[in-house]
Amino acid sequence: MRLASLALGLLLAGATPVLAADPVIFAAASMKTALDTIAADFSAETGTKPVISYAGSSALAKQIDAGAPADMFISASVAWMDDVEKAGMVRPDSRKDLLGNTLVLISDSEAPVDLPKLPEVLGDHKLAMALVDSVPAGQYGKAALTFLGLWDKIEPQVAQADNVRAALALVATGEAPYGIVYKTDAAAEPKVHVVATFPEDSHKPITYPVALLRDGPAPAEAKAFLDYLGTPKAAAVFEAQGFEVK
Repeated sequence: MRLASLALGLLLAGATPVLAADPVIFAAASMKTALDTIAADFSAETGTKPVISYAGSSALAKQIDAGAPADMFISASVAWMDDVEKAGMVRPDSRKDLLGNTLVLISDSEAPVDLPKLPEVLGDHKLAMALVDSVPAGQYGKAALTFLGLWDKIEPQVAQADNVRAALALVATGEAPYGIVYKTDAAAEPKVHVVATFPEDSHKPITYPVALLRDGPAPAEAKAFLDYLGTPKAAAVFEAQGFEVK
């Protein structure tokens, strides 16, 4: 018995402690600048490092529906969060509206643009947008142009990108002289300028819902990060980037 107890004691003494898992976060591409900063602050304070995957909300929602292992989803569209929730992937009572945003026209030039005259200003050049049938920024942009009576005139010149940050890059690199992105994306790229802001009533409200996911590998750590997103420190980062904190 004494030998068995000694062996057990040695085994326990040499055991490697179980480490907390790092939460996997699926987030809309437009959140990258602010969320990277907040995640770094959270990691410095807690020792837990969120692993963040950025893409268009539509692509992320489809990955979640297909069973991708993620702990949290932050969408730039209520509709794509609804899709994930209807599929039974959201943890009960964890969903809430986190942020709001503004849709803007950007250019590598500083000259303001009168939106009704955009077709004339654009000429034969391209207008960069996120995918207009699936990515929220593209959907909002198409809705705004349709509301203003411009979509049919501009559609042939739209250069569609996989997500809003890819559309931003097309303008920043000079591949397209104009683009439609969120105000927060424009703030993250010094090579572009906001030359017009779309009317709020030209598209649905831009709302970013967040929710914890049902089968995430690190539920406790994800809940801690979700709580951190609601702190004044995180709110200050979001607001500095141009988001509206809900």
